[in-house]
Amino acid sequence: MRTQVGIVGAGPAGLLLSHLLHLRGIDSVVLEARSREYVEQRVRAGVLEQGTVDVLNEAGVGERMRAEGLPHHGIELRYGGAGHRIPFERLVPGRAITVYGQQEVVKDLIARRLADGGKILFDVPDVAPHSLQADPYLTFGGERLDCDVIAGCDGFHGVCRPSIPDGVLSIFQRDYPFAWLGILAQVPPSAEELIYSRSDRGFALHSMRSPEISRFYLQVPPDASLDDWPDERIWAELRARLETVPGFALTEGPIISRDLSAMRSFVAEPMRYGRLYLAGDAAHIVPPTGAKGLNLAVADVRVLTEALAHLYATGSTDLLDAYSATCLKRVWRAQHFSWWMTTLLHTFDTDDAYGRRLQTSHLDYVTSSEAAATTLAENYVGLPLDSGAPRD
Repeated sequence: MRTQVGIVGAGPAGLLLSHLLHLRGIDSVVLEARSREYVEQRVRAGVLEQGTVDVLNEAGVGERMRAEGLPHHGIELRYGGAGHRIPFERLVPGRAITVYGQQEVVKDLIARRLADGGKILFDVPDVAPHSLQADPYLTFGGERLDCDVIAGCDGFHGVCRPSIPDGVLSIFQRDYPFAWLGILAQVPPSAEELIYSRSDRGFALHSMRSPEISRFYLQVPPDASLDDWPDERIWAELRARLETVPGFALTEGPIISRDLSAMRSFVAEPMRYGRLYLAGDAAHIVPPTGAKGLNLAVADVRVLTEALAHLYATGSTDLLDAYSATCLKRVWRAQHFSWWMTTLLHTFDTDDAYGRRLQTSHLDYVTSSEAAATTLAENYVGLPLDSGAPRD
């Protein structure tokens, strides 16, 4: 087999990259180790930045998102027995977020790529990249795929980043002393917007996926087990952490899925080795507090698309050579914002009275200062995207 761009991973990064390249007349093949059913049902992030929404709409894959997604123009920070709304419509006019599940984005992209004749191979065993410095190719299940470049969009645990020789990448990592327990519940949301709640019991997040499905998260110990969290305990803890303002009552119902996520920050740089380009979680991880993971992946593949289109149109590698530096500028901004949101809202040590007072003081500042609230709002809805292309 022969293609121009070999893409490893059929998550949102790999699928969107394949679609954007197709729009520019560039051929690609996507290799995915899991089944189509698995990648379409995998529950992940659901908050899309304004820039991500714009990219999907401009690429012609936003029809269902526009019909079913939930635009939000603010979030609530809840602490100290009161709720404080951060109004995006006033602080960052014309910009918002849209709640639309990652698995729905994946379904839309798969359907569009297959309708366009795109090549997505699922259930592919033993994918491995080779000859990364020149004449790269991928092997899988006894087959070989030759390509001009390889895009590693296969996530944190994928095969592409480990294929880079030791000593090439600089690794930056921070592990947090807690995890998130996430659930999907078949109940209408209890509020119209996301609620980020800080309490001495730990952090809780009220979110949603549709008018009928709610999404909740609880801060739990890093060694927590799902067996330790039956439905009754989950709802009791959500009530204790969210029902902290007068008049708010949590709507409860059947829990249809649950998962545990480690909380970590991770960056591998540069995001390139030879003709292998890393994108999305293969290169960087952020704690989900700032809702940046999927959005960073979209930003990465947008830059990579422009660089590859420039290569095939002009023969110049200038934009590919700048790919890592262009992406990392945004990655580190998102790293800082995600770290800031995480440290602002989580309980790190229940005996640290000094730390809790600092958190409260900072929350008071964010919710009373126009400048501080604007900083949160503009980072949350997403800073303007940079393609890496020269500006006129």
